Amino acid sequence: MSSPADSDRRLTSVFERYLTVWVGLCIIGGILLGKIAPGLAGALDGMAITVNGAPVVSIPIAVCLFFMMYPIMVKIDFASVIRARKSGKPVFWTLFINWCIKPFTMYAISIFFLGIAFKGFIGPDVMDLVKIPFGLDLPVGATHGDGVVVVHEGVKMLQIPLWRSYLAGCILLGIAPCTAMVLVWGYLSRGNDGLTLVMVAINSLTMLVLYGVLGGFLLGVGKLPIPWQALLLSVGIYVTLPLVAGYFSRIWMIKAKGESWFKERFLEVLTPVTITALLVTLVLLFSFKGDVITANPLTILWIAVPLFIQTILIFALGYAGAVFLKFTYEDAAPAAMIGASNHFEVAIATSACCSGCRPARPWPPWWGC
Repeated sequence: MSSPADSDRRLTSVFERYLTVWVGLCIIGGILLGKIAPGLAGALDGMAITVNGAPVVSIPIAVCLFFMMYPIMVKIDFASVIRARKSGKPVFWTLFINWCIKPFTMYAISIFFLGIAFKGFIGPDVMDLVKIPFGLDLPVGATHGDGVVVVHEGVKMLQIPLWRSYLAGCILLGIAPCTAMVLVWGYLSRGNDGLTLVMVAINSLTMLVLYGVLGGFLLGVGKLPIPWQALLLSVGIYVTLPLVAGYFSRIWMIKAKGESWFKERFLEVLTPVTITALLVTLVLLFSFKGDVITANPLTILWIAVPLFIQTILIFALGYAGAVFLKFTYEDAAPAAMIGASNHFEVAIATSACCSGCRPARPWPPWWGC
Protein backbone atom coordinates (compact mmCIF):
# COMPACT_ATOMS: atom_id res chain seq x y z
CA MET A 1 0.00 0.00 0.00
CA SER A 2 1.42 3.36 -0.95
CA SER A 3 1.93 6.02 1.69
CA PRO A 4 0.64 9.62 1.44
CA ALA A 5 4.19 10.71 0.67
CA ASP A 6 4.27 8.29 -2.25
CA SER A 7 0.98 9.61 -3.51
CA ASP A 8 2.15 13.21 -3.14
CA ARG A 9 5.25 12.50 -5.20
CA ARG A 10 3.66 10.26 -7.82
CA LEU A 11 4.97 11.13 -11.25
CA THR A 12 1.76 12.18 -12.91
CA SER A 13 2.72 15.03 -15.17
CA VAL A 14 3.36 14.41 -18.81
CA PHE A 15 6.84 15.89 -18.41
CA GLU A 16 7.82 13.38 -15.76
CA ARG A 17 6.19 10.33 -17.30
CA TYR A 18 7.90 10.88 -20.65
CA LEU A 19 11.12 12.42 -19.34
CA THR A 20 13.35 10.16 -21.45
CA VAL A 21 11.63 11.33 -24.63
CA TRP A 22 11.95 14.99 -23.69
CA VAL A 23 15.62 14.56 -22.80
CA GLY A 24 16.32 13.06 -26.22
CA LEU A 25 14.43 15.83 -27.99
CA CYS A 26 16.26 18.51 -26.00
CA ILE A 27 19.63 17.01 -26.91
CA ILE A 28 18.71 17.09 -30.59
CA GLY A 29 17.22 20.58 -30.21
CA GLY A 30 20.35 21.86 -28.50
CA ILE A 31 22.63 20.54 -31.24
CA LEU A 32 20.38 22.07 -33.91
CA LEU A 33 20.33 25.39 -32.07
CA GLY A 34 24.11 25.41 -31.99
CA LYS A 35 24.21 24.78 -35.75
CA ILE A 36 21.42 27.18 -36.73
CA ALA A 37 22.33 30.04 -34.38
CA PRO A 38 26.01 29.63 -33.49
CA GLY A 39 26.30 33.31 -32.60
CA LEU A 40 23.57 33.04 -29.98
CA ALA A 41 24.99 29.83 -28.54
CA GLY A 42 28.47 31.33 -28.45
CA ALA A 43 27.25 34.48 -26.72
CA LEU A 44 25.43 32.45 -24.06
CA ASP A 45 28.43 30.16 -23.61
CA GLY A 46 30.66 33.18 -23.09
CA MET A 47 28.58 34.49 -20.18
CA ALA A 48 30.55 33.01 -17.30
CA ILE A 49 32.15 33.77 -13.96
CA THR A 50 35.91 33.25 -14.27
CA VAL A 51 38.57 32.32 -11.73
CA ASN A 52 42.21 32.97 -12.63
CA GLY A 53 41.15 33.61 -16.21
CA ALA A 54 39.34 30.28 -16.59
CA PRO A 55 35.53 30.10 -16.99
CA VAL A 56 34.17 28.31 -13.95
CA VAL A 57 30.44 29.00 -13.67
CA SER A 58 28.23 29.47 -16.71
CA ILE A 59 25.71 32.16 -15.82
CA PRO A 60 22.88 30.79 -18.03
CA ILE A 61 23.45 27.28 -16.65
CA ALA A 62 23.60 28.63 -13.09
CA VAL A 63 20.23 30.35 -13.57
CA CYS A 64 18.68 27.17 -14.93
CA LEU A 65 20.16 25.09 -12.12
CA PHE A 66 18.74 27.49 -9.54
CA PHE A 67 15.23 27.00 -10.91
CA MET A 68 15.93 23.27 -11.13
CA MET A 69 17.06 23.08 -7.52
CA TYR A 70 14.82 25.58 -5.72
CA PRO A 71 11.56 23.58 -6.04
CA ILE A 72 13.36 20.58 -4.54
CA MET A 73 14.97 22.54 -1.72
CA VAL A 74 11.77 24.33 -0.72
CA LYS A 75 9.95 20.99 -0.43
CA ILE A 76 12.47 19.58 2.06
CA ASP A 77 11.28 19.35 5.63
CA PHE A 78 14.56 20.05 7.41
CA ALA A 79 13.43 18.03 10.39
CA SER A 80 13.88 15.04 8.08
CA VAL A 81 17.45 16.18 7.40
CA ILE A 82 18.19 16.03 11.12
CA ARG A 83 16.70 12.56 11.29
CA ALA A 84 18.63 11.46 8.18
CA ARG A 85 21.89 12.63 9.78
CA LYS A 86 21.53 9.73 12.21
CA SER A 87 21.46 7.20 9.35
CA GLY A 88 25.13 6.26 9.44
CA LYS A 89 25.15 3.27 7.11
CA PRO A 90 23.82 4.97 3.94
CA VAL A 91 26.25 7.87 4.37
CA PHE A 92 29.20 5.53 4.97
CA TRP A 93 28.25 3.40 1.99
CA THR A 94 28.12 6.31 -0.44
CA LEU A 95 31.49 7.59 0.85
CA PHE A 96 33.01 4.15 0.38
CA ILE A 97 31.65 3.81 -3.17
CA ASN A 98 32.70 7.33 -4.19
CA TRP A 99 36.22 7.40 -2.79
CA CYS A 100 37.39 3.79 -2.37
CA ILE A 101 35.91 2.12 -5.46
CA LYS A 102 34.79 4.59 -8.11
CA PRO A 103 38.11 6.39 -8.84
CA PHE A 104 39.98 3.13 -9.37
CA THR A 105 37.34 1.46 -11.53
CA MET A 106 37.20 4.66 -13.62
CA TYR A 107 40.96 4.49 -14.13
CA ALA A 108 40.93 0.77 -14.99
CA ILE A 109 38.03 1.02 -17.44
CA SER A 110 39.42 4.15 -19.12
CA ILE A 111 42.96 2.78 -19.49
CA PHE A 112 41.58 -0.37 -21.11
CA PHE A 113 39.36 1.36 -23.65
CA LEU A 114 41.34 4.54 -24.38
CA GLY A 115 44.82 3.07 -23.97
CA ILE A 116 44.23 -0.34 -25.58
CA ALA A 117 40.90 -1.01 -27.29
CA PHE A 118 40.39 2.42 -28.93
CA LYS A 119 43.98 3.60 -29.07
CA GLY A 120 44.28 2.82 -32.76
CA PHE A 121 41.09 4.73 -33.58
CA ILE A 122 42.09 7.79 -31.57
CA GLY A 123 45.56 7.73 -33.11
CA PRO A 124 48.53 6.43 -31.12
CA ASP A 125 50.79 9.08 -32.68
CA VAL A 126 48.39 12.05 -32.35
CA MET A 127 49.72 14.49 -29.76
CA ASP A 128 48.20 17.10 -27.46
CA LEU A 129 49.77 20.10 -25.70
CA VAL A 130 49.27 20.83 -21.99
CA LYS A 131 50.93 22.93 -19.34
CA ILE A 132 53.99 21.62 -17.56
CA PRO A 133 52.93 20.61 -14.00
CA PHE A 134 53.41 23.31 -11.41
CA GLY A 135 56.83 23.36 -9.74
CA LEU A 136 58.74 21.78 -12.64
CA ASP A 137 61.31 23.71 -14.67
CA LEU A 138 62.23 21.32 -17.46
CA PRO A 139 64.44 22.09 -20.46
CA VAL A 140 63.19 21.67 -24.01
CA GLY A 141 63.48 18.04 -25.07
CA ALA A 142 63.23 16.68 -21.53
CA THR A 143 60.76 13.89 -20.85
CA HIS A 144 58.19 13.84 -18.10
CA GLY A 145 56.10 10.72 -17.82
CA ASP A 146 54.95 9.96 -21.35
CA GLY A 147 55.43 13.57 -22.51
CA VAL A 148 58.20 15.66 -24.04
CA VAL A 149 58.84 19.34 -23.37
CA VAL A 150 58.43 21.48 -26.50
CA VAL A 151 58.03 25.17 -27.25
CA HIS A 152 54.62 26.24 -28.54
CA GLU A 153 54.08 29.89 -29.45
CA GLY A 154 57.02 30.86 -27.28
CA VAL A 155 55.83 28.92 -24.23
CA LYS A 156 57.17 25.64 -22.90
CA MET A 157 54.51 22.96 -23.10
CA LEU A 158 54.33 19.26 -22.47
CA GLN A 159 53.53 17.24 -25.60
CA ILE A 160 51.68 14.06 -24.72
CA PRO A 161 49.73 11.40 -26.65
CA LEU A 162 46.16 12.54 -27.19
CA TRP A 163 44.72 9.33 -25.78
CA ARG A 164 46.47 10.04 -22.47
CA SER A 165 44.94 13.50 -22.46
CA TYR A 166 41.49 11.91 -22.87
CA LEU A 167 42.38 9.43 -20.11
CA ALA A 168 43.19 12.31 -17.77
CA GLY A 169 39.82 13.89 -18.58
CA CYS A 170 37.96 10.70 -17.70
CA ILE A 171 39.86 10.47 -14.41
CA LEU A 172 39.12 14.06 -13.45
CA LEU A 173 35.46 13.48 -14.26
CA GLY A 174 35.25 10.11 -12.53
CA ILE A 175 36.64 11.17 -9.15
CA ALA A 176 34.20 14.04 -8.59
CA PRO A 177 30.71 13.08 -7.36
CA CYS A 178 27.95 15.41 -8.49
CA THR A 179 25.96 17.74 -6.26
CA ALA A 180 23.07 19.57 -7.89
CA MET A 181 21.88 16.91 -10.32
CA VAL A 182 21.89 14.19 -7.65
CA LEU A 183 19.18 16.09 -5.80
CA VAL A 184 17.12 16.21 -8.99
CA TRP A 185 17.52 12.52 -9.82
CA GLY A 186 16.98 11.55 -6.19
CA TYR A 187 13.73 13.50 -6.15
CA LEU A 188 12.52 11.99 -9.41
CA SER A 189 13.32 8.48 -8.14
CA ARG A 190 11.28 9.19 -4.97
CA GLY A 191 14.29 8.85 -2.70
CA ASN A 192 14.80 10.29 0.76
CA ASP A 193 15.34 14.01 0.07
CA GLY A 194 16.72 14.75 3.52
CA LEU A 195 19.25 11.92 3.34
CA THR A 196 20.20 12.93 -0.20
CA LEU A 197 20.97 16.44 0.98
CA VAL A 198 23.13 15.12 3.83
CA MET A 199 25.00 12.81 1.45
CA VAL A 200 25.60 15.61 -1.05
CA ALA A 201 26.91 17.92 1.66
CA ILE A 202 29.30 15.33 3.11
CA ASN A 203 30.59 14.28 -0.31
CA SER A 204 31.13 17.90 -1.29
CA LEU A 205 33.26 18.47 1.80
CA THR A 206 35.14 15.22 1.21
CA MET A 207 35.83 16.29 -2.36
CA LEU A 208 37.71 19.33 -1.06
CA VAL A 209 40.22 16.99 0.61
CA LEU A 210 40.41 13.93 -1.64
CA TYR A 211 39.89 15.30 -5.16
CA GLY A 212 43.45 16.59 -5.45
CA VAL A 213 44.98 13.62 -3.63
CA LEU A 214 43.30 10.95 -5.75
CA GLY A 215 43.64 12.99 -8.93
CA GLY A 216 47.36 13.44 -8.40
CA PHE A 217 47.82 9.76 -7.55
CA LEU A 218 45.86 8.40 -10.50
CA LEU A 219 47.39 10.81 -12.99
CA GLY A 220 50.82 9.79 -11.76
CA VAL A 221 52.16 13.25 -11.00
CA GLY A 222 53.52 14.91 -7.92
CA LYS A 223 51.18 17.91 -7.89
CA LEU A 224 47.69 18.39 -9.30
CA PRO A 225 46.70 22.05 -9.18
CA ILE A 226 43.10 22.11 -7.99
CA PRO A 227 41.08 25.35 -8.36
CA TRP A 228 39.77 25.55 -4.79
CA GLN A 229 38.06 28.87 -5.52
CA ALA A 230 36.27 27.30 -8.48
CA LEU A 231 35.21 24.30 -6.44
CA LEU A 232 33.82 26.38 -3.59
CA LEU A 233 32.13 28.76 -6.02
CA SER A 234 30.45 25.91 -7.90
CA VAL A 235 29.16 24.26 -4.73
CA GLY A 236 28.00 27.63 -3.39
CA ILE A 237 26.09 28.61 -6.52
CA TYR A 238 24.69 25.21 -7.49
CA VAL A 239 23.74 23.94 -4.02
CA THR A 240 24.05 26.52 -1.23
CA LEU A 241 22.18 29.37 -2.94
CA PRO A 242 19.00 27.39 -3.76
CA LEU A 243 19.25 25.63 -0.38
CA VAL A 244 19.26 28.91 1.55
CA ALA A 245 16.51 30.38 -0.65
CA GLY A 246 14.37 27.28 -0.23
CA TYR A 247 14.86 27.09 3.53
CA PHE A 248 13.97 30.70 4.32
CA SER A 249 11.14 31.02 1.78
CA ARG A 250 9.58 27.81 3.13
CA ILE A 251 9.62 29.20 6.67
CA TRP A 252 8.24 32.56 5.56
CA MET A 253 5.42 31.15 3.42
CA ILE A 254 4.25 28.63 6.01
CA LYS A 255 4.26 31.35 8.64
CA ALA A 256 2.42 33.84 6.40
CA LYS A 257 0.00 31.57 4.53
CA GLY A 258 -0.15 28.35 6.51
CA GLU A 259 1.09 24.85 5.78
CA SER A 260 -2.02 23.81 3.86
CA TRP A 261 -1.67 26.70 1.38
CA PHE A 262 2.04 25.97 1.02
CA LYS A 263 1.53 22.29 0.20
CA GLU A 264 -1.69 22.48 -1.81
CA ARG A 265 -1.22 25.74 -3.74
CA PHE A 266 2.41 26.82 -3.87
CA LEU A 267 4.01 23.40 -4.37
CA GLU A 268 1.48 22.56 -7.06
CA VAL A 269 2.58 25.60 -9.05
CA LEU A 270 6.23 24.50 -8.69
CA THR A 271 5.63 20.96 -9.92
CA PRO A 272 6.75 21.47 -13.57
CA VAL A 273 9.51 24.01 -12.79
CA THR A 274 12.27 21.50 -11.97
CA ILE A 275 11.71 19.40 -15.09
CA THR A 276 11.38 22.45 -17.33
CA ALA A 277 14.64 23.90 -15.98
CA LEU A 278 16.34 20.54 -16.49
CA LEU A 279 15.26 20.39 -20.13
CA VAL A 280 16.33 23.97 -20.80
CA THR A 281 19.71 23.19 -19.24
CA LEU A 282 20.15 20.27 -21.63
CA VAL A 283 19.29 22.45 -24.62
CA LEU A 284 21.87 25.03 -23.56
CA LEU A 285 24.62 22.51 -22.84
CA PHE A 286 24.26 20.79 -26.19
CA SER A 287 23.92 24.07 -28.08
CA PHE A 288 27.27 25.18 -26.62
CA LYS A 289 29.08 22.08 -27.94
CA GLY A 290 26.80 20.97 -30.77
CA ASP A 291 29.34 21.75 -33.51
CA VAL A 292 32.03 19.80 -31.66
CA ILE A 293 29.75 16.78 -31.30
CA THR A 294 28.66 16.73 -34.93
CA ALA A 295 32.21 17.29 -36.20
CA ASN A 296 33.70 14.47 -34.11
CA PRO A 297 30.99 11.87 -33.49
CA LEU A 298 33.32 8.86 -33.40
CA THR A 299 35.77 10.45 -30.99
CA ILE A 300 32.91 11.39 -28.70
CA LEU A 301 31.84 7.74 -28.89
CA TRP A 302 35.29 6.47 -27.89
CA ILE A 303 35.24 8.67 -24.80
CA ALA A 304 31.58 7.94 -23.99
CA VAL A 305 32.03 4.16 -23.87
CA PRO A 306 34.19 3.97 -20.71
CA LEU A 307 32.12 6.70 -19.04
CA PHE A 308 28.89 4.84 -19.80
CA ILE A 309 30.23 1.51 -18.53
CA GLN A 310 31.57 3.17 -15.39
CA THR A 311 28.22 4.79 -14.66
CA ILE A 312 26.28 1.54 -15.04
CA LEU A 313 28.83 -0.42 -13.00
CA ILE A 314 28.95 1.99 -10.09
CA PHE A 315 25.18 2.40 -10.01
CA ALA A 316 24.77 -1.39 -9.93
CA LEU A 317 27.38 -1.79 -7.18
CA GLY A 318 25.87 1.05 -5.16
CA TYR A 319 22.33 -0.25 -5.36
CA ALA A 320 23.30 -3.91 -4.86
CA GLY A 321 25.33 -2.98 -1.80
CA ALA A 322 22.43 -0.95 -0.44
CA VAL A 323 20.11 -3.93 -0.86
CA PHE A 324 22.66 -6.21 0.82
CA LEU A 325 22.91 -3.78 3.74
CA LYS A 326 19.09 -3.83 3.96
CA PHE A 327 18.50 -0.15 3.19
CA THR A 328 14.98 0.95 2.43
CA TYR A 329 14.37 1.92 -1.18
CA GLU A 330 14.17 5.59 -0.19
CA ASP A 331 17.71 5.37 1.24
CA ALA A 332 19.12 3.04 -1.42
CA ALA A 333 18.12 5.30 -4.34
CA PRO A 334 20.25 8.35 -3.40
CA ALA A 335 23.17 6.10 -2.37
CA ALA A 336 23.24 4.61 -5.87
CA MET A 337 22.59 7.96 -7.59
CA ILE A 338 25.49 9.76 -5.93
CA GLY A 339 27.93 6.99 -6.81
CA ALA A 340 26.86 7.02 -10.45
CA SER A 341 27.05 10.81 -10.75
CA ASN A 342 29.89 13.01 -12.00
CA HIS A 343 30.58 16.67 -11.19
CA PHE A 344 31.34 17.87 -14.72
CA GLU A 345 31.64 21.53 -13.63
CA VAL A 346 34.56 20.74 -11.30
CA ALA A 347 36.26 18.49 -13.85
CA ILE A 348 36.01 21.12 -16.59
CA ALA A 349 37.19 23.87 -14.24
CA THR A 350 40.18 21.78 -13.17
CA SER A 351 41.18 20.92 -16.73
CA ALA A 352 40.68 24.49 -17.93
CA CYS A 353 42.86 25.88 -15.15
CA CYS A 354 45.59 23.33 -15.84
CA SER A 355 45.61 23.26 -19.64
CA GLY A 356 47.74 25.69 -21.51
CA CYS A 357 46.03 25.90 -24.90
CA ARG A 358 42.85 25.00 -26.70
CA PRO A 359 43.64 23.04 -29.84
CA ALA A 360 40.86 21.90 -32.14
CA ARG A 361 39.95 18.80 -30.14
CA PRO A 362 36.56 17.20 -29.65
CA TRP A 363 36.92 17.56 -25.87
CA PRO A 364 38.41 20.22 -23.64
CA PRO A 365 42.24 19.81 -23.61
CA TRP A 366 42.62 17.80 -20.45
CA TRP A 367 45.79 17.97 -18.42
CA GLY A 368 47.59 14.65 -18.70
CA CYS A 369 50.89 13.06 -17.84
